[in-house]
Amino acid sequence: METALAKALRKRQVVFLVILLFLWEAGSEAIRYSMPEETESGSFVANLAKDLGLRVGELAIRGARIHYKGNRQLLQLDTETGNLLLHEKLDREALCGATDPCILQFQLLLEKPVQFFQADLQLTDINDHSPEFPDRETLLKIPESVQPGTVFPLKIAQDVDVGSNSVQNYTISPNSHFHVVTHNLGDGRKYPELVLDQALDREEQPELRLTLTALDGGAPPRSGTTTIRIEVVDINDNAPEFLQSLYQAQVPENSPLNAAVVTVSARDLDAGMYGDVAYTLVQDDDITQPFVIDEITGEIRLKKALDFETTQYYNVQIAATDGGGLSGKCSVVVQVVDVNDNAPELTMSKLASSTPENSPETVVAVFSVSDPDSGDNGRMVCSIQNDLPFVLKPMFKNFYTLVTERPLDRENRAEYNVTITVTDLGTPRLKTQHNITVLVSDVNDNAPAFTQTSYTLFIPENNSPALHIGSVSATDRDAGANAQVTYSLLQPQDPSLPLDSLVSINADNGHLFALRALDFEALQAFEFLVGATDHGSPALSSQALVRVQVLDANDNAPFVLYPLQNGSAPCTELVPRAAEPGYLVSKVVAVDSDSGQNAWLSYQLLKATEPGLFSVWAHNGEVRTARLLSERDAAKHRLLLLVRDNGEPPLSASVTLQVLLVDGFSQPYLPLPEVATEVAQTDPLTVYLVIALASVSSLFLFSVLAFIAVRLCRRSRAGLVGGCSVPDAHFPGHLVDVSGTGTLSQSYQYEVCLTGGSGSNEFKFLKPIIPNFPPQDTREEIEENAILRNNFGFS
Repeated sequence: METALAKALRKRQVVFLVILLFLWEAGSEAIRYSMPEETESGSFVANLAKDLGLRVGELAIRGARIHYKGNRQLLQLDTETGNLLLHEKLDREALCGATDPCILQFQLLLEKPVQFFQADLQLTDINDHSPEFPDRETLLKIPESVQPGTVFPLKIAQDVDVGSNSVQNYTISPNSHFHVVTHNLGDGRKYPELVLDQALDREEQPELRLTLTALDGGAPPRSGTTTIRIEVVDINDNAPEFLQSLYQAQVPENSPLNAAVVTVSARDLDAGMYGDVAYTLVQDDDITQPFVIDEITGEIRLKKALDFETTQYYNVQIAATDGGGLSGKCSVVVQVVDVNDNAPELTMSKLASSTPENSPETVVAVFSVSDPDSGDNGRMVCSIQNDLPFVLKPMFKNFYTLVTERPLDRENRAEYNVTITVTDLGTPRLKTQHNITVLVSDVNDNAPAFTQTSYTLFIPENNSPALHIGSVSATDRDAGANAQVTYSLLQPQDPSLPLDSLVSINADNGHLFALRALDFEALQAFEFLVGATDHGSPALSSQALVRVQVLDANDNAPFVLYPLQNGSAPCTELVPRAAEPGYLVSKVVAVDSDSGQNAWLSYQLLKATEPGLFSVWAHNGEVRTARLLSERDAAKHRLLLLVRDNGEPPLSASVTLQVLLVDGFSQPYLPLPEVATEVAQTDPLTVYLVIALASVSSLFLFSVLAFIAVRLCRRSRAGLVGGCSVPDAHFPGHLVDVSGTGTLSQSYQYEVCLTGGSGSNEFKFLKPIIPNFPPQDTREEIEENAILRNNFGFS
């Protein structure tokens, strides 16, 4: 009852396993190919592109590659044609051993995008090995009393081929006493038994030599032989019997050598030598048998290490032979128990050389993990460090991808060291670590940055062309071509500024050069923008403001505005003889186009008709009497004054001033001999004296008004006709504001004229005018003329 129930339960389990295997095979959608072993390398296996429904050349475009466990290259793929070829000659026995069928699993990995296909290659066995017996000769001691039909077990022949190519039949050389019967073991192997056909007679034939031949099922079949030597002994009517026909044992795979596995026991009812039992292993071969048995005690021990990943169980046949040659047999099933003795293995299938920044969910690496252990010992968990911007994603079966979890920033961190840890769930847990370095490639995401938002450069005027005036500098946090900066000039906001003719920039280093000589009086400062552009795609740029200030040089001599030296008749200043010391005779007005100390003017009296009578104030150019006038002083005086700036070296200009001493403003004006002819030919009209004066202080203006009032009071005393013609020449064009020097400012000029015809000098009007200045060449002629002949009065 129990035996039937056990058989039914076992049958259900087998059916259930078959159904699960069928469902797994159907769900995996694996492509299976088959070919015989020992096929020459380079042989055609299949066309993967056709079987997968892919176009010709698509495998090459998508980066197809074959992945096999352990990265061993057994197959090679022609990505252009899709043909799958053998990389080397495959030996089924070396790859699979006794496992049948021999199926090599491999995967087709497509990288763009990542996709997997499972494929199996079944190696079919060929008959390339002959059966071999463990011993060349086997000794059998058979009592003569053994009845016909008695069976004697023989040692099995080993054939590493499988299936029909393994041992299929045993034969024995022709004789009249024995024949051989072939039986099947539970694992598919066949073993021989010698059957007695005719009773032995030790007296007739004490010894027989028979040849046992093992034949496999190949075409043509292969064979192996051994000699069976039979010794006929006296009567032994009881054969040994084991206490159990089947022994079962479990042995951990990490058991040490010589560890006890199980002890078998057999008994023989005979006495003496016929009752002594000796134990032997029927399949005693060093290739597949890791056990050894004690002939006396029947204790089975390990003679070499077990490996669960190679063989999970062993079926051992034990024979017990008594001294009379009778024997019995039993079976020992040894189950190898798995222990966690294999650390997980990681196989890298793809590793990117670099990963671009700012690209989330980018595949960095593709790898697979494996553990040959079983159960929890073979289940694995993958992990990486928590502080990294990467994440592991499970893919097909035990394949994983390492992808970026968020955008990377090369400028903050250009390299990551990632440690992939694979841990199994066994006891104790074993782990494997694999270190990879992820390099972050640069993306042009940073514009060049100037070291300053604005630059101020100084350049002296009259510079030499191509003069280096300064530099701008910009840096870019990117790398490579994205960090190479090119400098350029940008169009100024003022379209009238000829920037291209003023400055240039070195595109490589940002050095600025002046293209021509600059004139402070024409251009004192100008601004422009400089751009910095990197070589990325797309290119990024930034700009900075550059202000260039021209430094003044003392390249302009003072220019005398009054008395105007334009070659016309000189204007004569009238001084009453009753003037007190310090009386204001006239004022020399001069300007300098330069600036700063180059425009600070000083005045000096170089030559006078009568030294000591007049003096000039050095800072404002006022000519005054130095002492009281007397009747003995000459009526006409000629003064030569020098106007000098404060530059280095200083520049100067000279001016001539005519002074006429009169008794009063009402006294008729006697023209000088030089202009007598001109006065006689003209009408005695009063020439208006026009004075352009830049008032530096209000006190000086009040002094002028007081001087005018004095002249108006004395108009009845002096009836002189003052002659002063309005000058036709224009004022110089480059006037600058020079404070503290007593010269005219650029903002105002005054015209002062005296009335004519009444015989007295008086001011007709005082008003500001805007002069028209002469061109540069006229000004140079005026400066060369040392004596100006216009009587042009300023106060």
